[in-house]
Amino acid sequence: MERVSIFMIYCALFGLVFVNFAAAQTVHTVGDNMGWRIPTSASVSYSNWASGKTFMVGDILVFNFMTNEHDVVQVPKASYDDCSDDNAIGNIITTGPANITLDMAGERYYICSIGRHCEAGQKLNITVVSSSTGGPTPPVTTPPPATPTTPQPDACAPTPDAETPRPGGAPPPTGQSGRIPPPPPPNSASVSLTTSFFFVIASAALAFIF
Repeated sequence: MERVSIFMIYCALFGLVFVNFAAAQTVHTVGDNMGWRIPTSASVSYSNWASGKTFMVGDILVFNFMTNEHDVVQVPKASYDDCSDDNAIGNIITTGPANITLDMAGERYYICSIGRHCEAGQKLNITVVSSSTGGPTPPVTTPPPATPTTPQPDACAPTPDAETPRPGGAPPPTGQSGRIPPPPPPNSASVSLTTSFFFVIASAALAFIF
């Protein structure tokens, strides 16, 4: 069951890619209803047909013609100007209709090599562009410089206590705060002397009793 699910996912992805690729292609029928033949007048020339159209890599040219009555061959510009099939690019296609996929960007030149068909106007020149050049490049946005921030005072920093007034309105001593200092600890020597005195008195009292 798991393999079937994975296979179905792959099929769905392949179908999506194929649909997107097909949607990106444009099929151009050369000459539209006239097809690929000798133009009847200059107003229906293939240069007029190609003007205003955009040919992109991946698009398809369809040359509609009767087999053995016409053909189509790609040639370099010099051969195109001379209506010659010298230095032909690829094989001459003699079976119609012919579908040609535009596989790279650049100038493309096509002629019919039969008789004097090319001299009579059965020739096509197009410019193929890459799909990557289809849209303008978005401008690069530079972020504004960061604004320096002023350090704020620490809210937890200790603040000096207000001076405590002394009795009688006397100012506190220089270099000291207004706090009343705690009383000094008792003198250890006085404590020892007092303890000894009481010990002697207690000893004398006990001696007198007994």
